[in-house]
Formats: sequence, C-alpha cells, structure tokens
Amino acid sequence: MRDMAATSAQGWAQLRQQARSLETQTETHLHTYSQFSTQSHIPAKPTEEERSTESKLQELLERRETVIGQLNRLLDSEATLTSSALKQNNLALLRDKLADHRRDLARLRSGLHEARDRANLLGSVRDDISAYRAANPEAAEADYMLDERGRVDRSHDAADSVLSQAYAVQEGFALQRETLANINRRITHAASHVPGINTLIGRISAKKRRDGIIMGSFIAFCFLMFWFFT
Repeated sequence: MRDMAATSAQGWAQLRQQARSLETQTETHLHTYSQFSTQSHIPAKPTEEERSTESKLQELLERRETVIGQLNRLLDSEATLTSSALKQNNLALLRDKLADHRRDLARLRSGLHEARDRANLLGSVRDDISAYRAANPEAAEADYMLDERGRVDRSHDAADSVLSQAYAVQEGFALQRETLANINRRITHAASHVPGINTLIGRISAKKRRDGIIMGSFIAFCFLMFWFFT
C-alpha cells in the first residue's frame, strides 16, 4: 500500500511539473504572438512564423488539457491520499491558468485580425489613389499643389505662433518695467516725506563718489609709479 502511495505521489509530482513547464512555454509563445499585431508594417497574409506560433500555442493548450485530465483522474482514484485538499487547489489553479491563456490567445488572434484588416484597407485605399493619379495626371498635379499649399500654410501657422509668443513675452517685459518704475516712484515719493531720508541718501551718494575718487587716484598713482620705474 505504501508503495502504491509513493508511486502515485511521484506520478502526481511529475505530471504537475510537466503542466507548469507547458504553462511557461505557453506564456513565451503568447508574448511572441502578441508582437505580430504591433509591427509597423503588418503583412497582408499571415507569415510562416505567425502560423507556426499560433499552431504551437494550440498544441500547448491541448497538451495542458491532457495533463490536467490525467491529474484529475489520478486524484479521483486516490481519494484517501493525504494532502488531497492541497492537490485539488493546485489542480484548480492549473485549470484557471489554462482558461486565462485560452482567452489571451482568442483576444490576441482577434486583435491581430483587426490590425491586418485595417492595414489591408489602408493599403487598398493607397493603391486606388495611386491608380487614380496615374490615370489622371492633371488631378495628380492638382493634389500635389494642394499638398504643397497645405505645407506652406502649416509653416505660416507655425511662424505666426512663434511671433505671437514673442509679442506676449515682449508685453510681459514692458509690464514688468512699468511695474518696477511705479515701485521706484512710490519709494522716491515716500522717501521725500520721511525726515532725514533725503539727507541719508545724499550722504551715501557722496560717500560713494568720494570712494570712487580715492580709488581712481590710487590707480593713477600706481600707474605713474609703474611708468616712472620701468
């Protein structure tokens, strides 16, 4: 009896490991399959790589379904097996993951088909326009002139936008200058009504002039000494 239980446990572990390995392979191929719909140029028909990836995904999903069925039968045949509740939970997780991957594949397949249909429609429209222009050179020339006119208009709009921004900045500077001038006038007006302020300002100005005269005289003296001794 113990040998049968050990054999069953070993079989369960191997099947569960196989199921997890197939899950990982499925996720890798789903990632590859998702990139087909994000290409800059989607081919009109599925490529060999795309068909191969989709076929591989279908195969992996079927193999996982088979393994899950084997796990379920093994669990049913050993109802008295210890830790059966944990194994039932593991089996439920494997089923949920399989269902998620089936939905992911269906969603990716639908998105890829829609992207291919849009690309084919745009390509068909471009082909019709090219054929029309080839059959009507005058219309093609008129379309070219309209395109050029549109580019010129866009250039003018960009230039107008830049000029508008420059005028706005200039007006902002003028407003700041006016604000600073008003502040200066208010300070001067207020200072004229405070006793001693004008005298203090005059002394500061005089001190600055005196310091300037002293510094200038010192520089001139140094220059004369340098000229005299060289």
